[in-house]
Amino acid sequence: MNERKHAPRAQIIAAFASIYLIWGSTYLAIRYAVQTIPPFIMGGLRFVVSGALLYAWSRYRGAERPTRIHWRNAIIAGGFLLLGGNGAVVWAEQFVPSGLTALLVSILPFWLVIIEWVRPPRQRPHGAVLVGLILGFIGIIVLVGPANIGGHGDVRPIGAWVLILGSLSWAIGSFYSRDAQLPQSGLLTTGIEMLGGGALLLIVGALTGEFSHFDIHRVSSASAIGLIYLITFGSLLGFTSYIWLLDKVSPARLGTYAYVNPVVAVILGWLIAGE
Repeated sequence: MNERKHAPRAQIIAAFASIYLIWGSTYLAIRYAVQTIPPFIMGGLRFVVSGALLYAWSRYRGAERPTRIHWRNAIIAGGFLLLGGNGAVVWAEQFVPSGLTALLVSILPFWLVIIEWVRPPRQRPHGAVLVGLILGFIGIIVLVGPANIGGHGDVRPIGAWVLILGSLSWAIGSFYSRDAQLPQSGLLTTGIEMLGGGALLLIVGALTGEFSHFDIHRVSSASAIGLIYLITFGSLLGFTSYIWLLDKVSPARLGTYAYVNPVVAVILGWLIAGE
């Protein structure tokens, strides 16, 4: 298991601000992006472009060439994080409002703490952490409870449960990315994980027939702007900050972004999209 590396407090605060605020805004960007771009194609383009830019920049700056083991591990991590985790979000936002999507994804800290508890060396959470997790989990159950499961609420059941399982996939990918053998360069690691995950998203898009009904000429300005925002801010800044923080702070602390994102997402969804 990798040891956590120390970093200046200001850098850690800046990285947290990035995933707290920027990732909170990406839910609205995803909503607009998938209006005229199929979800898996959109997600694949986002991460392939972002990953290619980071890979090229890292290699230009002298980063080592990734080995086969590096690529294998990056594809596995990208599969859990970007296909399973982010893929669930982009697919579900066809049916679930952006604010509620962020709220459902806030179950992530529960998965992070549970995984850290059951895997060696079995780090048991403090009592206060458990109480907070239980209350949060109860809130999620209420949100997707009998009324909504029956189809009478604001959440389509399939979208809700895909998001919850996607959060589990993201948690697994977070631990795998932290502990796997990957390049020393954090930017290069992020780049090849994006390339691997993005390629998997495009493959799923092809297998589900998205390319057969995708017409680039029908992509709206709102979708194009949303995709560009996701590439530049959501991936190049946000995802890079997240991968960097995996080596610097505990999973439970890192997972707190999932409690802040819904606040940002709900406010932006209300102000801009009228949710």
